[in-house]
Amino acid sequence: MRKRMFGNSGLETSVIGYGGWPMGRGMYGDFDDDDAIAAARAAYDNGVTLFDTAAVYGWGYGETLMGKALKGFREDVILVTKGAREWVRDNPDRRSATVSDSDPVRLRASIDESLKRLQTDYIDLFLIHWPDKDRPFSEPMEVLEEAKKSGKIRHSGVSNFSVAMMAECRETSPIVTNQIGYHIFDRRPEAEVMPFVKENGMGIMAYGSLSHGLLTGTWGADKTFGDDDWRKGGANFGISSWGPENIAANVAVVEKLKVIAADHGKTIPQLAIAWVLANESVSVALAGSVTPAEATENIGGDWEMSAEIKKEIDDLVLSEGSGVGTSGMAIAT
Repeated sequence: MRKRMFGNSGLETSVIGYGGWPMGRGMYGDFDDDDAIAAARAAYDNGVTLFDTAAVYGWGYGETLMGKALKGFREDVILVTKGAREWVRDNPDRRSATVSDSDPVRLRASIDESLKRLQTDYIDLFLIHWPDKDRPFSEPMEVLEEAKKSGKIRHSGVSNFSVAMMAECRETSPIVTNQIGYHIFDRRPEAEVMPFVKENGMGIMAYGSLSHGLLTGTWGADKTFGDDDWRKGGANFGISSWGPENIAANVAVVEKLKVIAADHGKTIPQLAIAWVLANESVSVALAGSVTPAEATENIGGDWEMSAEIKKEIDDLVLSEGSGVGTSGMAIAT
């Protein structure tokens, strides 16, 4: 698999990373733990060197499962996790109680909790998951710098941060990445975030490469979600790609994208991942999976998409897609 650097940080990654959000039980519907572990290991066997998770994925469950999955090759990969996104531990409806909280005391404790769940003594890249706008960004950055000095983390970064927020963070910590949603149906980072990242020697971690499932090619216009699935309702990070007003049009677009993919000997997930990687600001495209078959198919997204194919995709999606993200940015309130 091809490799890319996180800007000028010296940190190298496979161009496709294993996205661990679906491992968070209670967030992406039901799955089998053993299958999810096998999926992560299949990704590693096929050249994936970056594995991404977060404390809030399944409220700790995702990190625990990731720790089990990486046993035997943890030292050979870049392990990424995220913190400063808190939940009320004794609330049965924990999703509704999830908030951004960069309190230094809590953040220090959460790094230790993540290390324990992941069964490791260091984290290669630790990100502040969402911006906490109630306190200066210097506060969580100082905690991450302390954690570097103690050996608990090796690199720092952010997720879902605007240009102004990144600039403030960089006054305290040399963040190497911003992990942000980017896919065929959401191009919002192209306007401001990606130019800033490139100019400052950083790299983009692109999440949602498959539009959180829409670009798997398995959905119909009547797609529904269970109560244990965050996608229920259609709203996703400030856009509504599969909301009731948009899903029929976008499923129809996906069907046409399947034809483009087939014309080049690819599946729709492989087309979607290659589209993300066609942007040189992207260091790694994250793709989640909970079965080995899904993980293996995603690996096929490692191919160089020509400008002509990309233009064909863009013309189709921008002319026929509905609710496509083209301006602004999703930032946590």
